[in-house]
Amino acid sequence: MRHIDRDEIARRLTYERCIPIVRDAMIAFSMGETKQLLRSILPLSEGRLFGVMPGALGAHEAFGAKVLSVFKDNAAKGKQSHQGVVLLFEPDGGEPVCLLHAGEITAIRTGAASAVATDALARKDAKRLTILGTGEQAITHARAIAEVRAIETLVVWGRSPERAQKLADHVRGELNLETVVAPTTRVAVVDADIVCTVTSAHEPIMEGKWLRPGAHINIVGSSYAGPVEVDNDTVTRARLFVDSREGVIAQGAEFLNAKKAGLISDDHIVGEIGEVLSGKVEGRRSPEEITAYKSLGHIVQDLASAWALYAGDD
Repeated sequence: MRHIDRDEIARRLTYERCIPIVRDAMIAFSMGETKQLLRSILPLSEGRLFGVMPGALGAHEAFGAKVLSVFKDNAAKGKQSHQGVVLLFEPDGGEPVCLLHAGEITAIRTGAASAVATDALARKDAKRLTILGTGEQAITHARAIAEVRAIETLVVWGRSPERAQKLADHVRGELNLETVVAPTTRVAVVDADIVCTVTSAHEPIMEGKWLRPGAHINIVGSSYAGPVEVDNDTVTRARLFVDSREGVIAQGAEFLNAKKAGLISDDHIVGEIGEVLSGKVEGRRSPEEITAYKSLGHIVQDLASAWALYAGDD
């Protein structure tokens, strides 16, 4: 069995390569060509989860599962929050053929998925990007969003001003962007064209009334029912799109909060990003409209990325 480690994934799974892979996986998912179960998540203790996510790229294509832990305190220790493996099976004889570092695939393809959603929904002239959070997904989102929009300014907010400044300095050097560290989430958001929330917050850190007309927001940090990053007003004000309708209705915390409050129904979900990309569902309808993408991540994104690495000749 082949093993693809973190360094090889980071070197080969570039955003230029990964964004089209994830885009195609989203379309295939929404067209019903792929197979997957809802993620099975086992809480271990406060801030510690164990997850198992099986799926298949098609009835006669590669299949497998991601098995991983999520320890939110790892970032403070300089470790990835997501630790585990992707096990890949080939479609002809059903043999396990490859074991891949799940943390690195997750980090890259999550940013790539937000870039796909941003490209589909954000205004074409969007230039000011705000990132709330300073963990691993902050830098991956900066890299990925810069691939699909001509970003001129990045605004960063984090609970630790020191870490926020370190991230801003890193992005300035790597991506050659003007960077600003905001003192509050409100200051960070009010002038943003694109907002990415990539925190481990359990209570809302952002209010919908702060979003300017025409803004797009990627709600990424909460990956299961419980913790929320944005308030109900953010969800209700926005034209809401998701990666998986079934997944968000079952496990999308911000959506479920607004639904529990009686503010929305399941119909508030306009569609999946794959449906927008295939032309089945209309995305942004005007320059003034606020759009939102709720990301949970689905296994076919991981499997498509893993298969490209395993089968690729680059």
